[in-house]
Parts: sequence; structure tokens; C-alpha cells
Amino acid sequence: MSNIIKLENIQKYYKVGKEKFHVLKSLDLEIEAGDFVMIMGKSGSGKTTLLNVLGFLDKFDNGDYIFNGENVTNLNENQRSDFRNKNIGFVFQQFNLIETLNIYQNVELPLIYDGSLKKIEREEIIAQKLESVGLIDKIKSFPLQLSGGQQQRIAIARALVNNPSLIFADEPTGALDSETSKDIMDLLKTLNKEGKTIIMVTHDSDLVKYATKVVRLKDGVLSLEV
Repeated sequence: MSNIIKLENIQKYYKVGKEKFHVLKSLDLEIEAGDFVMIMGKSGSGKTTLLNVLGFLDKFDNGDYIFNGENVTNLNENQRSDFRNKNIGFVFQQFNLIETLNIYQNVELPLIYDGSLKKIEREEIIAQKLESVGLIDKIKSFPLQLSGGQQQRIAIARALVNNPSLIFADEPTGALDSETSKDIMDLLKTLNKEGKTIIMVTHDSDLVKYATKVVRLKDGVLSLEV
């Protein structure tokens, strides 16, 4: 297996008034293609900050980020945006679907940002991804007509449309009951078996069984379990 991500000596600070708060401390991490990584830790331990650094949603202060052997530490804002769109699909706790758009339009959004596909090609991809999450029959529905579990499946379909190599999930079962959570985790595990690398933040220790690698954060310091 080859490294898809390598973080070297990452330091991240937040300014709090005149003080600097050290959120990620001298952090080293290697993630291989095909891993299912769980990032765990108490509230305030730096889990979401780490996920946001990995997903180019947040910058870090020192250190190096190597992606597929290439140093991507100093990309500018446009390059970061392109990188996210090509390589990463995001799934969030609160689904982040747009209520005024139907399911087709929500899933289509990343393809519109990409701008390289014709309408008929977009239609084909959207139908395929909705089929893969078992919700093709909801294509004309609106988010608020769906259950929480269905909305999260739609969010996963949206994360998949650009065929990213990485899926980042921030507490994807946090707003769901235990049975629906299991369905979502089974779906993520299936995607992982199909070759997607998944990096997921959770505080739920019951979900560790799905992981190939567990990263624990405590006060910004990382420890690794495989």
C-alpha cells in the first residue's frame, strides 16, 4: 500500500485574544490508500481541526503536507479549492443539504462547480450515485421530505459525484439513531471496500470496529492504533 497522505510536524495555533492556543502539536500522520481512519478524542481535543487541515478547509502554521508524494503545503486559495474538488468528498453531521433544492440539484452541485461535464453526463452520474445509496426514487424530493438517515445518504451521494479518492466524514452518525447509524456506517464500509480512503471524526467508541486505523487526539497530541 502506498501513502496517500503524509503529515510531518504539523503545528496549528488559534488566536484567542492576545494569546495563541496550540491546537495541533508536532503532529505526524501517515494514511495509506484504502485505509478507514477514525480520528477520536474528547470535545476540544483537535479532531475537527485535524480533519479540516487534512481537507484543506483550514490552514496550519508549520509543517508539511504530502499528498501522493507531492508537497501541497503552500497551495494558494484557488489551488486548494481545485484540490478539494478533485480529490475529496465531504460528509458532515448536519447533512448540509440545501433545503430549497431538490435531491437531484443537491447532488449535482459539485459537478456544476467542476464545470467540465455536459448535462446528460451529469444526469448519468447523479442517477448512478443515488442508486448506489439506494435512493434513486427520491430524486425529485426535497431534503425536508426525507428522514435524517435518508438525508445523510444523499449527502454521501453528493460526496461521491466527483469520484474522489478520499471521503472525509465529520461525525456522520452524530444526528442519527443507532439503527440508522449502523446503516450509514455499513454504507461507508462498503465504499471503503470498493477502494475509497475514508477519514472520519467520531466520539463514538462503538464505531472503532469499522476502522483499519484509529488516531486518538488528546490536547492536540496524536497517538496511533492500528
